[in-house]
Order: sequence, then C-alpha cells, then structure tokens
Amino acid sequence: MQIDARNLTCPKPVVLTLEALPKLMPGESLTVLVNDEVARGNLTRLASQKDCELSVESKGDHDALTLTPRSAVVAESPAEVEAQAYCDVPAKSGAVVFVDSDTMGRGDEKLGHILMKGLIYALAHQDDVPKKMVFFNGGAHLTCEGSESLDDIRELESRGTTILTCGTCLDFYGIREKLAVGGVTNLYEIAKTLSGEPGVTTL
Repeated sequence: MQIDARNLTCPKPVVLTLEALPKLMPGESLTVLVNDEVARGNLTRLASQKDCELSVESKGDHDALTLTPRSAVVAESPAEVEAQAYCDVPAKSGAVVFVDSDTMGRGDEKLGHILMKGLIYALAHQDDVPKKMVFFNGGAHLTCEGSESLDDIRELESRGTTILTCGTCLDFYGIREKLAVGGVTNLYEIAKTLSGEPGVTTL
C-alpha cells in the first residue's frame, strides 16, 4: 500500500498513516511519500512506537518511508486524535479555541462574517498561535470548501495548531466530503478537551 503525502504538513501525513496501518494484511508494508522534514521525523517516531520496521529511501525531491508492522496494528482512538502524540510542531500558546459559528457576535450577520474572517486571520498571523481549534455547529462550515477562512486555517495548521471539526456537525449539514483542512473529532473527545485543557475560549 502507498500513500502520497507530499506537500502535506503534519498532522495530515501521520493521520493518513494511522488510518492505513490497521488495514494492512499480515506481512504487508505501507510506503508513505513525504517531502517535509517534520513529517519524516514524526513518521519515524510513529514507526518506532507502533513496532514497525522502517526503511527510508531518498527519491531526490522526496523521501519514501516504508513501514512494515511486526504485528497487527490496532486503532486505539480516532487517527486525528492519536496523531497528536507523534507530531512535533512549532511552538504555540496553550490556548484552545472553540468555534461554534461562522459569524462572530450577535447582530448583523454580514458584519459577523467579516469579524470572524478577520479574527481567524489575526490568530493565524500573531506570534503565538493556539494549541488547538475545534470547529462545531455552524463553525464547521469554516473548515470546508468555500470558506473564506480556509487559507488562514491552513496557515494555523502549518504553524502547529491542531484543527479539528465535529463529525456529527459535518454529517448534520451534509458537508463531511467538503472538509478541506484538519481532522474530524467527536463529542467524546470534545468533552475531554473541555474538561482537561486550561484556557478554553469559545468564539
């Protein structure tokens, strides 16, 4: 099996790898193509923790990492959540931001969209980005195709912010296939974040 994770930044290559490993047949290998040094380091760590033999071959403009599990790999939790244990990311603040709408504040809806877009831009370009952002209810639209904030949310992810969107919300709005950045989470993991993370802010 092969995954082309070139031009993808972490945690995406790790998420794709964690999703693929449990699907391998006994003796089968997984080759992941990456051209990002951080992703290569994170996948090397994952291979060690998951008890996989690892070989790395340089292909010029990218590397091919081949993982061969020594025993069956069992999914322990949603890949988007488990990936956090393997990903080294740039320094960030400890803030966790919950986004429950695609508008900011009450009042004029058009103004609310402008404010939310501006705030996400500001978060993406400040010195310290949030540790994690969780999008749910109407906020789920912000991480999907057509969102004016996609570039800024991708910038946040590239700088180390974990981007997660509520799967129940994506299904309710019928937009799961339009998710364009970050991973999918669930209410159980959202509840764990709310109860276990200091400094949670809801926009």
